[in-house]
Amino acid sequence: MVLTDREDIPDTLLLVEDSDTQALRIRRMLESHGFHVHRVASGEEALDTLDVRLPGLVIADYHLPGMNGGQLARQLRMNAVTRTIPVLILTEGIEPGLEREGLESGADAYIPKSSDPALIVFRIRALLREHAAHAPSLVPQRVFRRARIMVIAPEPEHRRAVPELLDQLRRDGHIVTLWHDPSRLVPALLHDPEHMPDCVVIDLACREFDGLEVCRKLDEWRQEDLLSGNVPPRILGVDGAPRPDAKEFSARVFEAGIDDLVSRDVGPAALALRIRVLVRRKLLQDDVRRIEVERQAREIAVKSARAEAAAIASKASLAEALEQANRELADANRKLIETQGKLVQTAKMASLGELVAGIAHEINNPLAFILAHKDTVARGLDRLAAMEDTTTDADHDQRGVILAKCRDRVGSMNMGLRRIQNLVLNLRKFSRLDEGLFQIIDVPEALETVMALLTQKLGSGIAVKRQYEAPDRLYCQAALLNQVIMNIISNAADAILAAQHDDMSGQGGMAVGEIGIHTYLAHNDSGPDSYVFVITDSGPGIAPDVQERIFEPFFTTKPVGAGTGLGLAIAYSVVQAHQGSLSVGRAPEGGARFTISIPWHPEQGSESLPPAATSSAHREKTGS
Repeated sequence: MVLTDREDIPDTLLLVEDSDTQALRIRRMLESHGFHVHRVASGEEALDTLDVRLPGLVIADYHLPGMNGGQLARQLRMNAVTRTIPVLILTEGIEPGLEREGLESGADAYIPKSSDPALIVFRIRALLREHAAHAPSLVPQRVFRRARIMVIAPEPEHRRAVPELLDQLRRDGHIVTLWHDPSRLVPALLHDPEHMPDCVVIDLACREFDGLEVCRKLDEWRQEDLLSGNVPPRILGVDGAPRPDAKEFSARVFEAGIDDLVSRDVGPAALALRIRVLVRRKLLQDDVRRIEVERQAREIAVKSARAEAAAIASKASLAEALEQANRELADANRKLIETQGKLVQTAKMASLGELVAGIAHEINNPLAFILAHKDTVARGLDRLAAMEDTTTDADHDQRGVILAKCRDRVGSMNMGLRRIQNLVLNLRKFSRLDEGLFQIIDVPEALETVMALLTQKLGSGIAVKRQYEAPDRLYCQAALLNQVIMNIISNAADAILAAQHDDMSGQGGMAVGEIGIHTYLAHNDSGPDSYVFVITDSGPGIAPDVQERIFEPFFTTKPVGAGTGLGLAIAYSVVQAHQGSLSVGRAPEGGARFTISIPWHPEQGSESLPPAATSSAHREKTGS
C-alpha cells in the first residue's frame, strides 16, 4: 500500500447533513471562521468520500436517512486509519438516551444544533487541535473501505426477518450481497481481496439447502485462503426455533467451521450487533496485516537501501583498487618498456660486438699482410741505399731485382689497403644515422653490403645463392635490409654450423652449406603488389611447435648465453612498421624459409636515389 502526504487535513471538515437549509446555515457559519467544508447528504456517501480524502473532523446530524450519525461514527472507529478522526454529532432530537447512544457509538462530542455558534466553533477547534497533535503525517492511498456482508438465505417471501436484517446492515454502512443458491458459490469469491466478504451469514434452518454443508465448503476454501496470507472472512450461522438436540447441533455447527451461532429469535437489531462484532474483529485483523505488510515493506526498503549503499561502497572500493592496480600496471609497463629497450639495446650491442669482431678479423688479415710486406720493402730500400755507390754490372742487375720485388710488395700492400677501405665503406653504409627514415634503397647494393659484413661468419664454406628478380629500387627503411635481413642470414649461418657440429661432420670447424636470397614481386588482386624477400638455408629447419613462438621477445633456440631472443622479435616489429608480414616455414631442401612481404609502390620505387645517397654510392664504388 503506497503512502502519500496529508494535505490541509486539519482545516477540512466533512459535514453530513440531509437538510439543505441546515447544511447551508452550518456551512456559512464554519466558512466564516476559516474552515474548508465538504458537505454530503448521507452517511453512506460520507463513507464513500473517505477513500479519496481524509477530513480533519466529521460533523454529522444524528437523524440521517439510512445510516444515522451513531452508525457512521461506529464505522469510522472500526477502521485503523479513520479511527482517530474526531466526530461531532449535531442534532435537535430530545429523545432520552440519544446522547448516550451517540457517545457510545464512538462520537467525540454531542451538541444540539441550537447551541451558540461560538461554542460549536470552540469545540471544533479543540477537537482539531487534539487531533492534529496525533495525526499521522502519511496515510495510505486507499484509506477506507466499507465492510462487505454476504447473506446466504432462501427467497424471503415468507420470512420478513431477512429483509429487516438486510436493511439494518445497510443502515450500519455495510455493503450487503444476498445469495439464494449456495451451489453457485465458487472459491474465487473468497480468494479475491477486492471482493472477498468480511462476514458470511448462513441461514441454517432453511430446507432449500444444507447449511452445514455450505459451512464446511466455505471453511475449506477459507483454510486455503490462509495459505495465501489473506485474512479469511468470518462465518455466522442463524438458526431457527429451539431444537431438542440443540447441544449436539451446536457441536456439529462449530465442527463445520462456523465462528458464531445466533438464534433468529433475537431480532434483526441484535443479530446486526453480533455481525458487527465479527466484522470489527475481521477489519482489525486486516489492519494488523496491512500494518505488518507495510512494516515488512519498510524493512525490505531499508535492507535494499543498505545493500545499495554497501554495493556503492564496494564499487567505490573496487574502483579505488582498480585505479591503484592500473597505476601499478602503468608503472610496471613503463619499467617493462624501459627494460625491454635496454635489452634491445643490449642485443644490438651484442650484434655489434659480434660484427666488430668479424670486421676486426677481416681488417687484421690485410693489415698483417701490409706490415709483413712493409718490412720487406724497407729491407730492399736499405740494400739499394748500400749499393748506391757501386757501378758494377752485377750490382746493377741486383738493384733491378730488388726494385721489382719492392714494386710487387707495394702492389700487394695497395691491394690490402683497398680491401680495408672497402670494408670501412660497407660499415659506413650499414651504420647510417638516418636508417629509421623511409627512403629509396638500392636493394642489390644493400644486400651485397650485408654479405660483405658477414664474410667472417659465412666463411668460405657457406655459399650464398642470389636471385634478384624484383626491381632494384625500393621505398623503405634502411633497417629493413640492414638489421632484418642481416639477423636472418646470421641466424641461418649459426644454424648450419650448429647442425654440422651436432652431426660431427664439420670440416675443421668450417661450416658448409648454402643460403639463398630471392626477391620478386607478388601480384595482389585486392591491394597493392608486394615486394617479397625469401631467405632459405640448408640447415636443420625450425620445428612446427617452435615456429609459433619464433618471433616472441626473449624466445631463443640457441644455448644459454649464445643469444638474447630479441633479433627476430625486432625484425618482426620492423616489418610491421612497413605494414608488411614476416613468416617462417620449411624450405624445399629441408631448412628454414623466411618470407618478408611489404607493400610495393611503383611510383615511389621508380624514383631516383636521393642526391646524398647517389654520391655516397658513387664514392663507395669508385673507392674515392
